[in-house]
Amino acid sequence: MAVSGFEGFEKRLELQFSGDDPATGKGLRRLDFLPLEKVLHAVQCTVVSAVGNKYFDSYVLSESSLFVYPTKIIIKTCGTTQLLQSVRPLVDHAITMGLTLCGCRYTRGSFIFPNAQPYPHTSFKDEVIYLEENLPKNLSYKKAKVMNSKSCYKWHVFTAGDEGHMLAMEDAHADDSYTVEICMTELDRVLAKKFFRRFNDGKTGDSAGKEMTDVTGIRDVNRKALICDYAFDPCGYSMNGIDGNRYSTVHVTPEDGFSYASFECVGSVYDDREEFFKTLQKVVKIFRPAKLSVSTTCAAGHEVWRGVAKAIEPLGMRLRIRAADEFPAAGSVVFQTFAARRKLEAKAVEMVIMRMMPTSEASFINS
Repeated sequence: MAVSGFEGFEKRLELQFSGDDPATGKGLRRLDFLPLEKVLHAVQCTVVSAVGNKYFDSYVLSESSLFVYPTKIIIKTCGTTQLLQSVRPLVDHAITMGLTLCGCRYTRGSFIFPNAQPYPHTSFKDEVIYLEENLPKNLSYKKAKVMNSKSCYKWHVFTAGDEGHMLAMEDAHADDSYTVEICMTELDRVLAKKFFRRFNDGKTGDSAGKEMTDVTGIRDVNRKALICDYAFDPCGYSMNGIDGNRYSTVHVTPEDGFSYASFECVGSVYDDREEFFKTLQKVVKIFRPAKLSVSTTCAAGHEVWRGVAKAIEPLGMRLRIRAADEFPAAGSVVFQTFAARRKLEAKAVEMVIMRMMPTSEASFINS
């Protein structure tokens, strides 16, 4: 593990609003780019590429992604960005458009370099306190939890909602959508090299990104999606995919020692489950990580998580831990972690060797 490096693990914030004007249906999409840019500057990131359709606007950021729907904003940022600084200004901008915040969901994994994070991301406790201080008082139903808390692979979840949002969530048929967040570390070194640009390649970030999308197989994850991609110099990659009213996104930090990749998508609980599993398999094959986690979020009463392990384990992975819980304004969250069998076998051999050594030698190796 490197002493320091770029933090790949993203922080993800989803804000749900009510009160959209049915006459226009634009809602938050009416927000001009200048105020949106100011919000991103406060978070410490910028827009590098953008695309939209009749359902929502998609922005590739210098640190991850932003999606703006009429009544929903999803923003995820990596590195040492201060994502939660966006909460108050986004809520204030929404108020000017007649919108009221009714739901909030914040999630993240375990940082590779936690000591490098600025306030309020210095700890999950600080993040929760900051959210509670900056969210409107009408979001009175709240819950914060670290899932899989005894492992080095944790999933941090905070949700909050108002009474109307809670009543809507109680109806399993009111929202048939699910969200899948995959975090992968220790990527296959050969595959990770595909996300490095050639020195002085003369390409723009957009053209180099398109090349990476094709060469790595990312385009095949969803052939129907309109892809907005960007390659950073000297390495790194981001992609947003648009398919109707659904988005997908990929982010890659390929440097050895702290390599990381993420994939996120949304779907319907009524979708063909086999297609969903094939998507997961395509993503894992692109990166061949030594460790990965899969978090699924959907309305209570649905079990999107079932079959995930069956789809991933044939690719040389083994399910390590599964944790599940219910959250207000979010529903059911299931967090599963996997490790490559090659890594588990190497660890087992190491433990056998340690047991065979004299205590003094084993202590020296572990020091």
